[in-house]
Parts: sequence; C-alpha cells; structure tokens
Amino acid sequence: MVHFDRITVTGTEDLMMAAVLAKGETMLRNAAREPEVADLAGLLGKMGAKIEGAGTSTIRIQGVERLHGAEHTIIPDRIETGTFLIAGAISGGDVAVTGCNPEHLGALVAKLQQAGAEVTQPDATTLRVRGGGRLRSVDMTTEEYPGFATDLQAQYMALMTQAEGIAIIIETIFENRFMHAQELARMGANIRLEGKQAIVAGPRELTGAGVIASDLRASASLVLAALVARGETVIDRVYHIDRGYERIETKLAALGARILRVE
Repeated sequence: MVHFDRITVTGTEDLMMAAVLAKGETMLRNAAREPEVADLAGLLGKMGAKIEGAGTSTIRIQGVERLHGAEHTIIPDRIETGTFLIAGAISGGDVAVTGCNPEHLGALVAKLQQAGAEVTQPDATTLRVRGGGRLRSVDMTTEEYPGFATDLQAQYMALMTQAEGIAIIIETIFENRFMHAQELARMGANIRLEGKQAIVAGPRELTGAGVIASDLRASASLVLAALVARGETVIDRVYHIDRGYERIETKLAALGARILRVE
C-alpha cells in the first residue's frame, strides 16, 4: 500500500503505471481524483490492466504480466477550455467552447457565474459564456480536483483585475505561483502579494506594455490581460504557452482578437 502525504497528480499516475506490471496488488491511498487520472486508467484498462477506483481517493491495481496495444481518445483539455471561457468573460464577448466536458469545469463555472458572467451549457459538450455586464470580485482558493484548478489561477487573476471590488486569491497547491502578478502590474493591475495570497483590487484600466511570460499559465494570463488592455502588448518568451495551447493566437484571432505571433 502507498499513502500519499499530499495529493499529487503526477505521483498518482506514475505509481499507477508502475503498479499495473508489478507482481501482486497495489493500493494507492489519498490518490489524485483529477479526470486525467481516470482517463489514464481507462487507457490502461483497454491495454489489459486491472484498475479499480480511479477517480476516487483510493485506487486498487492488480498487476498483470503484460499489456497490449489499444485505441483511445483522450479527454478534452479542461484548462484550455477554462482559459477560453475566461477570455470570453474578461473581454465582454460571446464565446462557445465546443468539444469540451462541462462536468470537469464545475468550480470555474461557479466562480464565473458569481462574478457576473452568464455561463450556459447548450449541449453535452459545449459551454458558452457571455460577458458584457459588470464583473464582481469573487475570492478564490485553489484546491485539488474537484476544487478550483491551480492551472487556472493566473487566468482568473487577470479576470479579477477587471472586476469591481477586492478579490483575495489563495494559492495552496504550488509555491511561487504568482510570478504573473508583477507582469500584470506592469500593465496597470493593482495586485498586492502576501505570502500565499494575492489581493486584487479592481476594476483597473490596463495599458499595453512589454511583459515577460515566466511559465505556461502565466503566459495565458498575460494574453487575457492584453485582450482588454489599451494599446499594444508585447509578450516575450511565449514558447511557454505552446506547452499547453495549440495555436492559441489563431483561435483568439478567429474570435476577433487582434493578435499575432512575431518570430
């Protein structure tokens, strides 16, 4: 039996993959419940693995001698989906994200609705956000799934710069994950950092500036802020963003954004 002191997605996935070919039974306790863990278990099951409980905090794996090939379609990227929903809310636009899994985005949808954005589900694989109304500041704390994803924290912070009031954003998953706050401040955001929390006062008129992307999700937050900033924003080190988004500039341009990648 393996008991994780802290919930870890990568750790759960790594040990689950190792255990499927280990002799005997392995039990993982305090395992990550993220949809990606359950999806990986689904693939491994198609390949001949014996896994029970994936998607819960306790996973039981019975080792097998070998795996075989299989065909599998991976689940939609909930973080990319969430980023585009926030893009619609921050810009006051009308954005429908198709081919997603709304069940994986409950925490974000709830916060967007509390903040004043209209979020609907036209069908089983589509979420639509309509902005344009007055945004309200809403506090948020990152948590393990099904809580608010840490990978959407930076994007949410960009949204709160345009909301009326004070929003307290608490990061509980990763240390030093407020690198984007300084860059947003270059654009005019009013953000104060106090340990694991960021205090965002808004709304603030953002102004285009030269900013630096420190990591993947920070890159996305700066792109979202640039959508509503007055003037031109130049984001450097955007190679980070390609780790999590495929042609994000092309998709945003199709929605009406004036955005291009400069080599």
